[in-house]
Amino acid sequence: LAVSVDSVEDHNNWAGDIAETQGTAVNYPIIADQDRAVAEAYDMIHPGAGDTSTVRSVFVIGPDNLIKMNLTYPKSTGRNFDEIVRVLDSLQVTAKHGLSTPVQWNKGEKVIVPPTVSTDDAREKYPDVDEKKPYLRYVDEPA
Repeated sequence: LAVSVDSVEDHNNWAGDIAETQGTAVNYPIIADQDRAVAEAYDMIHPGAGDTSTVRSVFVIGPDNLIKMNLTYPKSTGRNFDEIVRVLDSLQVTAKHGLSTPVQWNKGEKVIVPPTVSTDDAREKYPDVDEKKPYLRYVDEPA
C-alpha cells in the first residue's frame, strides 16, 4: 500500500497519469494522509522539505509485523524498484531457508550460510559449501 500527503482526489487523478506516462496501473491501496500524521510519525519526510513534500520512504513489514527494511529517498530522487524487489527476494530467502545474502546479491546467485550454523551442519544440508573463511560459507540458493 502507499501513503500520500495528498487527497484521495489527487490520487485518483494521478492514477490515469501514471498509467499513461509509465505504462503501469496503480493497483494497490493509497492512504490519504493530508494532515501528515502518518508521514511525520514515521519520519517519512525530510525536515524542512516543505508542507507538500512527496513522501519518499519505503517500508517492508514482515508477517511478524516487524519492519524488515526502511529506505528514505530525497524528494528529488525516484525510488529504485529493482532494489526493492531485490530486498524482498533476499528477505524471502532468509525467512524460508535461514540463509543470508551478500552485497549486490540477486536472485539465483550464491547465498551465505550464517555464522550461527556450523560448517559441518551446512555440509549436511547443502551439497556444495564453498568455505572462504570459517564464518563465510557460500551455497547455491535453495529452490
